[in-house]
Amino acid sequence: MGTPHHPQWFDREAGFTTRPYAITRGRTLPSRSDLTLITQVVGNDAGSGHDTRREQPESAAIMELVRRRPLAIVEIASYLDLPASVVRVLCGDLADRSLILVKKPGPENDTPDEHARVLRKVIDGIRKL
Repeated sequence: MGTPHHPQWFDREAGFTTRPYAITRGRTLPSRSDLTLITQVVGNDAGSGHDTRREQPESAAIMELVRRRPLAIVEIASYLDLPASVVRVLCGDLADRSLILVKKPGPENDTPDEHARVLRKVIDGIRKL
């Protein structure tokens, strides 16, 4: 199995070695409608004792990432070099099995000031690259 920084399904020069639709078994939509790009994914105590060797590498990598700290779906996609649509499907599967928790951002974070703050952080991060 690859690590989050060197996944076996992605080669920097060649691109995807496994087609994204194969990872999701052809599904393009998650089983849950509450999974957006900014939905926070959190490790679940029930999933912490789960043997991730039984999971496909991508699902195991998601569980490992969110075990450390909550991440948005789009962040997970970035860390794993996977399309966000694939991560949404996999997170839906993991949440359905109670191996992770998903938390939709609250309305208090959905203000124009908050959007501007997040965009500034993104721009600052891009400039640092």
